[in-house]
Amino acid sequence: MPRTHTDTDTNTGANTAPDTSADMSASADRTGSASASASATTVTAAPTAWEDLVTSALLGTDRRPPAPGGGPAPAGSAANAPAALLDAAALHTVRRRAGLLPARPGARPAPAAADARPPLPAAARRRLAQLLADRAAPSGGGRRGTTPDLTELIPQWLATANLRGFRAPAALLPPLLDAARARTDLRPQALTFAGPLGLWLAGLNPEWKFALRGSSSGSPRPGTSDPEAVRRLWEEGLFAERVALLDAVRAQDPGAALALLATTWSAERAEDRLMFLDSLRTGLSGADEPFLEQALSDRSRNVRSTAAELLSALPDSALAGRMAARATSCVNPDRTGGGASIAVEAPHECDSGMQRDGVVPVPPAGRGERSWWLGQLAEAAPLTVWHQQFGGRTAREIVALPVADDWAGELHAAWCRAAVRQRDAEWARALLGAPSTPPSNGPGTASLAERSKLLVTLPGAERAGWVADFIAAHGLSEAFQLLGVCAVPWAGPLGRSVVDALDIARDAGSYPWSFSGVMGLAERCLDPVEADRLEVLTATRDEPEGASPGAGGYWSEAFQRLVSTLRLRAAMDAELA
Repeated sequence: MPRTHTDTDTNTGANTAPDTSADMSASADRTGSASASASATTVTAAPTAWEDLVTSALLGTDRRPPAPGGGPAPAGSAANAPAALLDAAALHTVRRRAGLLPARPGARPAPAAADARPPLPAAARRRLAQLLADRAAPSGGGRRGTTPDLTELIPQWLATANLRGFRAPAALLPPLLDAARARTDLRPQALTFAGPLGLWLAGLNPEWKFALRGSSSGSPRPGTSDPEAVRRLWEEGLFAERVALLDAVRAQDPGAALALLATTWSAERAEDRLMFLDSLRTGLSGADEPFLEQALSDRSRNVRSTAAELLSALPDSALAGRMAARATSCVNPDRTGGGASIAVEAPHECDSGMQRDGVVPVPPAGRGERSWWLGQLAEAAPLTVWHQQFGGRTAREIVALPVADDWAGELHAAWCRAAVRQRDAEWARALLGAPSTPPSNGPGTASLAERSKLLVTLPGAERAGWVADFIAAHGLSEAFQLLGVCAVPWAGPLGRSVVDALDIARDAGSYPWSFSGVMGLAERCLDPVEADRLEVLTATRDEPEGASPGAGGYWSEAFQRLVSTLRLRAAMDAELA
């Protein structure tokens, strides 16, 4: 039956647009034909475009009256414009619904590959659900209290689960992939744990596209045993897929990866060549030298510099020999004085040969040209050349020699970079010096970042022992970066030195929040067996004179949280056993 609107249906005006739009939406479900009385505007068979109706609703029917036929609104129709708008919307909705055709169903996706790994124990499955649920919970902010931070335990849980070879529960894969999407540090362990079913799910959800490593369809990355599939993906894949493919092939067969890269090298973009060249760090050997020598003539300065850096990490390469000749012409034993010392004559120019071998001619702001060039030469020269240059002296003896004309800082810093690049533990020990020596007076560099890199070249136990002695001598204020390169869980002496230093800081009335970073590291890195021994530290002690107000309570909470976290980690490990 026709329906007649009256002038009392709704008001007009731009300020009523939201109400009008809401009414229009409510009227969209009405069916049947619509008409108006003699004083109303009649909706014709040629409806206004949906976009025009929306515009009228947003602007207000007094400013933009709806036009039934799509043209200008007829004169005198403003009074019934809201009713006309709703009628036009209802008719338009009916026409759209009547014209819909059933969609053709798509093909079902192929099932995920089988996963032969054993399922998680029930307790471990409940623990994972708890960890992932806590990750999604809003942060309360402010004081942390004594409750362990479950979010920070997810990486450790995943690492242990993968070590034990368990399969991820299907019901927990969506929150696990969401967590990996939000935190890139979780992705390697999370994707390993998710297995083929996780990859299958990622192919169905664009938000999990990061998990696709083989191809845009989500198929597994081909191995080196299928050269045709490798070649096809290398030539047709997306950039991220090609980088991941090259890394995988390089890890399995360095020669095959180099041959694959050579097939398209000349046609790649400069920024892509740089990323591909970086993949050669894995398994770098003398077999890569001819390719890297050609890259020294690349059009891109960054590519040339990276190629030179890789060649300088090969002590027997031709570039290393050229750099050794240049460096030893600048750094020599000083025979003018009575005792042994080092004389330095920095280069006076940066010729084309030096530039081709990766020496950057223009120094950064605040650096002199000659010291800049000298540092690059000494950094790229094989460290073994200095033993010959200084009469067979050891690295420790060479580093201890006085250097003329205040060149010691520049020369020692270059030797530090060379030791890291060439992974030379002997030179790293010499440049680190005794851990009890203050960094500012050390033989190498005062930079804690550089010292951290030097420590990485040492065996794990030796590294932990050096850092433990450093903390015992200097406290925790300068040890945060050094702790970050120590293996987890911290060995006994290192863990005890950290806890003792925290206890000493509390007794001294130190501001507790300045040690929150180290305390967080301790929660994740201390051996869980230390929990019972640390129980005594959880008591609230009397605050010493001059201490920060309330510091005693905060320290007690921090130690309680540390003990609780260690016990939780022990329980997690038992659940995965």
